[in-house]
Amino acid sequence: MPTRAAKLFLVIGLVLIASVSVVTAQSGRDSDEEFGPVVRAYLGYLRNEQEVVDDRVSRREISSRYYRRNSNRIKALRQMAVKLARETHNDYLPELEAIAANEFNLLFGQSQTVSGLKVGEVVKNTFRYLGTVRSGEVFYLFARLDPYEQAELGEKSAVNLKKDQTPPETDPKMVTRGRRVVP
Repeated sequence: MPTRAAKLFLVIGLVLIASVSVVTAQSGRDSDEEFGPVVRAYLGYLRNEQEVVDDRVSRREISSRYYRRNSNRIKALRQMAVKLARETHNDYLPELEAIAANEFNLLFGQSQTVSGLKVGEVVKNTFRYLGTVRSGEVFYLFARLDPYEQAELGEKSAVNLKKDQTPPETDPKMVTRGRRVVP
């Protein structure tokens, strides 16, 4: 039978553990409090995705390799979302994509490669390259352009194409008009 001191020690230990877990849970929420509702919702979505992946691995529905890659991808997306929200001080996030080097063909087909990408560069008028995040492995992060940005880029490329197709300007003295034939 436990002594009175042992019971007191046990109660104090349980209270300490409960208070530490409450403080930890609150500090996790407080870190999201600096953001607006849109960014907090996205971070909540990422937490839910992690819970789904954790649940699936606990039921042995997915392999450990698949679990690690998806957990690392979620961490990379979270890091980039927090970075963007802090840099812009705006409650807006574009649709983010995180891909590993061997997954480029999933977004871009066979023609796109990792080498030569510059931060801010637009790829195939659809994605803007944001940079890399190392989360277990290297992930390349892209923001999907919204339809207005895509349309604007399409117009700019059409204008540039027309400029490239126009004949070079010639000396006005050398230009002659075709002779007009009247029947």
